[in-house]
Amino acid sequence: MDGSDFNYELYFDLSPDLLCIAGYDGYFKKINPAVSKILGYSMEELYSRPINDFVYEEDKIVTSKVRKDLIYSKPLYNFENRYVAKSGDVVWLTWTSFPIEKDKVIFAIAKNITHKKKLENERNTLLTNLTKINKELKQLNYTTSHDLRSPVNSLLSIFDLIDINKISDDETVELIRFIKTAGEQLKETLDNYVDILSEKNSQNVKLEEVSLNQCLQSVLQSIETLITISQVTISTDFSRFHTVSFNNAYMESIFLNLITNSIKYARPDHLPVITIHTEKKNGINRLIYADNGLGFDLKKVNDKIFGLHQTFHNRSDSKGIGLYLVYNHITSLGGKIEVESEVNKGTKFIISFAEK
Repeated sequence: MDGSDFNYELYFDLSPDLLCIAGYDGYFKKINPAVSKILGYSMEELYSRPINDFVYEEDKIVTSKVRKDLIYSKPLYNFENRYVAKSGDVVWLTWTSFPIEKDKVIFAIAKNITHKKKLENERNTLLTNLTKINKELKQLNYTTSHDLRSPVNSLLSIFDLIDINKISDDETVELIRFIKTAGEQLKETLDNYVDILSEKNSQNVKLEEVSLNQCLQSVLQSIETLITISQVTISTDFSRFHTVSFNNAYMESIFLNLITNSIKYARPDHLPVITIHTEKKNGINRLIYADNGLGFDLKKVNDKIFGLHQTFHNRSDSKGIGLYLVYNHITSLGGKIEVESEVNKGTKFIISFAEK
């Protein structure tokens, strides 16, 4: 079939895009049915009124200016504006237009991008809300960490007033020392959190060479009573690498949240067992953390595991914050965390650290 046999009128009528020929006088001269279908006006209504009558009020001035530029032989590409359909709905269109000076007309093609704009608006609204929530969470974390330091400092000052030499009972002395040590560790942790939050607000989280074993031992010491009561067994092997370029406070927080979660969600008929080891894969340093706890049904919760306030077990003390913090500590420093889990068979977290 050569060009002479082709039915251009059929192509014009069946095109889903808006095809228009407009005069320099501001009226439609020829339009395809898609224009009437999308805007809801009859062909007669569209031909009888100035084009600008159909344009959304706030876009009329810029549309008139663009139309004047077309008259001066300036082609137009990807110009977006809004029209008002007969139903009152706003329709977003993106235009490509070419002026034909000798005929005093403009050939134009428009695509309906209303759905795209709706998605963009929903995304922008979501981003705005997430930014607001993130800001509020940062402020809450900072305020909480900051305000908790005062009662902790007061508690520690009480210990300074106690003269242990006057206490004859050895168990009481040991208990006082234990509580004081725990209080000092709590103060240090709160101080670190305040520093970290301040640094994060300035987009300057401190990277340092972190000893995995030292971080782990610091955490285990801080929860010594919980470790004893739960009878958890923790096996470690950091032989593949002992240190990693990370943030010390973040690493302690990761160990703390993973270990306390493993204890909290241990199976009732099994004592908790945790293994932690390092490995190198394709040049990437990876920390593998695994337990034998309740586990997850990944098909149901895979996309929610690291979400804020997401809980997966019926525990009144579950807040859905621990794994959210773990995920953000890792990803904020360029790392990645993956999960493998089965119900009643435990959970494995694979943490890949960012390359240097």
